[in-house]
Amino acid sequence: MAEEKLPDGRAAGSRRRGGLRRRQRSLVLVVAGSVVLTGAGVAAASLIKSPAQAAADTRPPPTSVLTATVQKKVLSETVITRGTVAAAQRIDVSGEGAGGKDAGRSIVTKVAVEAGKPLRMGQLLLEISGRPVFALEGEVPAYRDLRPGSTGDDVAQLQRALGRLGYGTGGDPSGTFGSGTERAVGLFYRAHGFAPVTERGEPVAAPKEEATGATEATGTTGATGATGTTEATGTTEGGADTGGVSDGTPPATPARPVSHTVVPLSEIAYVRAEPAYVEQVSAHVGDEASADLLTISAGKLVVDGSLSADVKGLVKPGQKVSIASEVTGDRATGTVVSVADKPSKPQKDAESAARSGADTYAVKIEPADRLPASLAGEDVRLTITAASSGKAVLAVPASAVSAGEDGRTTVTVRRGEQERRVVVDTGMTADGYVQVTAVDRGALGVGDRVVVGVDLSGGGPS
Repeated sequence: MAEEKLPDGRAAGSRRRGGLRRRQRSLVLVVAGSVVLTGAGVAAASLIKSPAQAAADTRPPPTSVLTATVQKKVLSETVITRGTVAAAQRIDVSGEGAGGKDAGRSIVTKVAVEAGKPLRMGQLLLEISGRPVFALEGEVPAYRDLRPGSTGDDVAQLQRALGRLGYGTGGDPSGTFGSGTERAVGLFYRAHGFAPVTERGEPVAAPKEEATGATEATGTTGATGATGTTEATGTTEGGADTGGVSDGTPPATPARPVSHTVVPLSEIAYVRAEPAYVEQVSAHVGDEASADLLTISAGKLVVDGSLSADVKGLVKPGQKVSIASEVTGDRATGTVVSVADKPSKPQKDAESAARSGADTYAVKIEPADRLPASLAGEDVRLTITAASSGKAVLAVPASAVSAGEDGRTTVTVRRGEQERRVVVDTGMTADGYVQVTAVDRGALGVGDRVVVGVDLSGGGPS
C-alpha cells in the first residue's frame, strides 16, 4: 500500500515524528528551569531571618553549674626543687709544696689511682718528684709538718690513722710525737717502698766512757796522812803547773749529729671516712704539680639542693623528702638536715639566676638509706613535704569554699537541681584542696558534689 503524500511532498509519518521531538525538548527546558528556581529560593530562605530568629541566635547560652566530689585524702603541702648527689666530704689533692726540699721542680712522676675507683685508707695516691702522697683517715687536713717533739690534736690524728693500719705508736702519749710514733711512721713508709723524710736534729754528745786511767797515789795527801787512790792533778797546792801530768780522764768525744723522721704536710691527704672513691683525676705523669691533681669524695652520699626565697620559709630541718633520678630511675627518701640562713653566692652554673637577682638558699638532705654509688654526681628531683595532715581528711577544692555576709564559711552541696549550703570549719590547705569539717555532723560526706563554679559555655552540668 502506497504511503500518503503531503502537499509539500513529505510523507505524513515523518512530520508526526518531528513534532514529537520538539515537544520533548520543551519539557526538558521547563524541568531545568524549575530546578534552578527552587535552588535560588532555598538559598534566599537561608539568608533571610525573622527578627525573632535573629534574637534567638544571639541570646547567650544557658549557664551550667560545675561541681566536684568531696574526697577523703591525706593533704600534703610540698616544695619541689633540684639537687645534686655528692659525698659528705670532697677533697682536692694539690701538689703544692710536694716533692721534697731536694726536688728542683715539682713534677708528677706517678699516678696510682683511677677515677671512679674505690679508695682505701693508707693507699698511695700520687708520686711527685719521687715522693709519695698517701690517703689516711682523719677529720682535719694536714696544716704543718710533724716531727719528734710535736704535740697537738693533729699528732693524735696521725697516731690513730697509723694505729688503724696496724702501725702502733708504742708508749707515746696521745698527741705527742715520740720515739714510738717515729718508728710507726718509718715502718709505714718502708712498707710502701719509700724512705721517710729525715732532718738533722740538735747534736747529741756521745756518752762518756768509764775512766780507766786513774792512778794510785804513792804519797800522803792533806794533813791526814791517809794513803789510797787519789786524782793526779798535776798541780801543787799553790796551783803551779806540775808538768802536765794527766788526771786519767779520757778526752771528750765530739758530739754526733742525730737524724729525726719528719712527716711533711704535703705527703698526707686526710679523708674523713670510708666509703671513699676517686671522683676525678686531672694529673698526668710529667705534669707540673702546681694545681689540683685529683679529687676524692668520701663518706655517705648526701644531696645538696637549693631553695628560692619565696619557698625557703616553708622548709625546716626534719621534714621528709622524696629523692628521684630521671636518669637512673632510682628513688629514695630522706630528711632535711639544714637550711642556710643566708643566700648562696652565685655559681658559674647559676648565672641566669644571678642576672635575674633571685636569691637561692642551700638545703642539705640526708638519705634514709645508703644511696647507690651510681647516683654520685647526679642531678635529682627533690619533693619536700613542708606540711601534712598526717591522716586522711575530708577535702574539697579551694574554689568550693566561700565566706558569706554572715561571716560563716560554707560549701554548696548540689543534688540534682537542688542546692543547700553547709557550714564548715576549714583546716590545712595543700595542692589546691582545703580540709573541711561540717559544723553539723553528717551534713557533708565523701561522694557529695559541691559547687566549684559556673560554666558559661553551655556545656551542661558536670
